[in-house]
Amino acid sequence: MSAPLAARGVAGVDESGRGPLAGPVIAAAVILDPARPIEGLADSKTLTEAARERLAPLIRARASAWALGSADRAEIDALNILQATLLAMRRALLALPVRPAHVQIDGNRAPSLEDLQCTVETVVRGDATVAAIGAASILAKTHRDALMRALDRVHPGYGFARHKGYGTAAHLAALERLGPSSEHRLSFAPVRAALAGARR
Repeated sequence: MSAPLAARGVAGVDESGRGPLAGPVIAAAVILDPARPIEGLADSKTLTEAARERLAPLIRARASAWALGSADRAEIDALNILQATLLAMRRALLALPVRPAHVQIDGNRAPSLEDLQCTVETVVRGDATVAAIGAASILAKTHRDALMRALDRVHPGYGFARHKGYGTAAHLAALERLGPSSEHRLSFAPVRAALAGARR
């Protein structure tokens, strides 16, 4: 039996990892508890790493509900990054312990959510203006950063712990030197170029 709509709340959804050349894309869904406010919520990109790491456990402790979803490198290459991102968002929402009455998603595209029986709203720059979306951006970012630090130990030499898979000059140089790892997105042009170079 599902919870009454009035009790289910509003879920904010955001992602981390659309732009990097390697690793998964991570989405988070958060239903905040109005009785347990969290000071300092904002777009994760505008916060320092220390601030994100301080806020993430507060969000997990005080939110009414939260969940993560992901799409891995193979799914990104098979579907394209937009569709993989929407898939990760859908997985995060399905993983919530309650079904929200309303969903607010950062950006201008939303996954298919008809089976959740909720209303859906896209909010451009929602991570900066909607507290629940900001909270989701922080959970997604901190979780993905931790995954990339772990991948740095599995695939040393690329600098994943520093740049988190983004296409920095150091990362591109490592790609040219080492070729792509199993975590690199082969559908992304710089990775394809590095793979072509490695095969010559």
